[in-house]
Amino acid sequence: MWYLLDMKYLLLAVAILAEVVGTTAMKQSEGFTQPFWSFLTIVGYGVAFYFLSLTLKFIPTGIAYAIWSGVGIVLISLAAWLLQGQRLDAPAMFGMVLIVSGVVVMNAFSTASVH
Repeated sequence: MWYLLDMKYLLLAVAILAEVVGTTAMKQSEGFTQPFWSFLTIVGYGVAFYFLSLTLKFIPTGIAYAIWSGVGIVLISLAAWLLQGQRLDAPAMFGMVLIVSGVVVMNAFSTASVH
C-alpha cells in the first residue's frame, strides 16, 4: 500500500515538473517562432498531461489539480525568476502563499483528499 502512496505522488511530481518545463519553454518560444523551444513546450505538456492522467487513477481530480496548480505556480515563478529575470511583488508572493496554504489545508484536513 505504501508503494502506491509514493508512486501516485511521484507520478504527480513528474507531471508538475514537465508542466513547469513546458511553460518555461513556452515563454522562450516567442509565440512558437523558435523551433527548439516550441518543441520543448509541446513535449513538456505532452509528458505533463500523460503523467497527470496516470495520477488521476489514484488521486481525486480536484485534489490532484489543486496540488498541480499550487506547486506549479511556485515552481514556474521560481523558474521565471532564475531563468528569465522576472520579479514578483509582495502581493503576488502573498497570493502564492495563500494558494499553497489552501493546498496544504485540503490535503491535511479534507476528507476528499487521499490519506
